[in-house]
Amino acid sequence: MFISSLAAVRAGPYSYASYEASKAALQRMSGSIAREYAPFGVRSNTIVPGAIDTPHVMQFIGPGQDPVEVARQRAEASPMKRQGTAWDVAHAALFLASDEAGFITGVALEVDGGRCV
Repeated sequence: MFISSLAAVRAGPYSYASYEASKAALQRMSGSIAREYAPFGVRSNTIVPGAIDTPHVMQFIGPGQDPVEVARQRAEASPMKRQGTAWDVAHAALFLASDEAGFITGVALEVDGGRCV
């Protein structure tokens, strides 16, 4: 299982070409692994988190920006009108690792509250 980013599938507001390219490559690598190793019972999937409320996000808040307002704007950009949590990503990972997902391989599961729809 791999953790990617929405940066792999859509351009963000920041200039991080190398980050975006590396996340896209990670998703393709996961798909290639899924195809190559499926005959051996190996599954490979990627979780693609969207706006997740984590301390990592704080590094993108510029001087003079209100963290509460930034969080509100990020939530407003989601059709579900909230930011995701680390638990949302963890539950997706648990599902993909479970027997219930035994016939799922090569997917990029967007955990983004519908933002990429």
